[in-house]
Amino acid sequence: MTSLSLAAGILCLLYALLDAFQTVILPRRPSGAFRLTGAFYVATWTPWKFFALRIHHPRKRETMLSIYGPLSLVLLIAVWAVAVMVGFALIFYGLGSPFHDPLLLEPLHSDFYVSGTTLFTLGLGDVTPITWLSRGLLVLEAGIGLGFVALVIGYFPVLYGAFSRREVNISLLDARAGSPPSAAELLRRHAFPGGEDALIQLLEKWENWSAELLESHISYPLLCYFRSQHANQSWLSALVAILDACALLISGIQEKPARQAQLTFAMARHALIDLTQIFSMRPCTQMPDRLPHENFQRLHDQLCAEGVRICRDGDIEARLRKMRALYEGYAHPLADHLCMALPPFITDHPRKDNWQNVARLRAEAEGKFAAEPESPNPVRYVEDSDHLF
Repeated sequence: MTSLSLAAGILCLLYALLDAFQTVILPRRPSGAFRLTGAFYVATWTPWKFFALRIHHPRKRETMLSIYGPLSLVLLIAVWAVAVMVGFALIFYGLGSPFHDPLLLEPLHSDFYVSGTTLFTLGLGDVTPITWLSRGLLVLEAGIGLGFVALVIGYFPVLYGAFSRREVNISLLDARAGSPPSAAELLRRHAFPGGEDALIQLLEKWENWSAELLESHISYPLLCYFRSQHANQSWLSALVAILDACALLISGIQEKPARQAQLTFAMARHALIDLTQIFSMRPCTQMPDRLPHENFQRLHDQLCAEGVRICRDGDIEARLRKMRALYEGYAHPLADHLCMALPPFITDHPRKDNWQNVARLRAEAEGKFAAEPESPNPVRYVEDSDHLF
């Protein structure tokens, strides 16, 4: 019994430390058929999602789903700590409980008590070791306990820093593509003189954003469960909206951003596929059509009305379907798993967005500027002078 307890304790300890190392320190996708972190998220996310989806109020449902990410981080660290404590307690029990307990309690009870007080660095000293091996193990466990404190101090800022950087561009996309974002709105709002250059810069930023998303979420997969602050926004909907826009540009829109769209599409698709593989998901083959023919016609007519130059060869819809097949099969299972809605290609806005209110006021100002005659003697400012003439 003691040898079995010793072996179980060593395995439990090494398993917890290895899992914490792979999750926190190792800068690559964790591997292993059965990992403590993976089992933890499977065991907790499934029931959490089950009860959250039973909430009918959309805002309350989204609030409950948003709590899971930060809460799971705290619980995961607690699971690691408990696993380490149990591992050392079983090792002590396997060594014959080499402690002097003035209360003369059961050996296993004393082992768990010593392991807990040592791991959390209490150092009460009421139960003392009586062998050199038990003293060494207590020192080792105390060092691991300090390591967990450092983990909490250093791990949280890294995660929330990556989360904040991710959310900045998602918030900026609201004024550029609507909320929820859509490819049609993104292209429509850039159909102005100089809009091509602005769209190229936007796609360059989202290429970099996709690369950073890939690196941060591969290293820290639990960030996938962190949700945006607004119900109509999510990192997944933003990523898919950018893929939709790039697919439209590549398929048949005669604009200069098509070259940059290819680079952004490749990076964003790479991020989407790799993040899907984190959850061991296979691409979906049977899925709802996000852009049926009648909606494509609306999209085509709307973009043409805004002055976007579209190819007239008649095959643009077929090419767009081929482009969509490259990423939609990965986006649907990820959206179902995370309870994040995919964005539409085209939307009707019954209300005015903030950018539209600003644009209306600017149009009024430009109209007044055009109506006013130019002054024959304009007022000019001279540098380094307080006089006007």
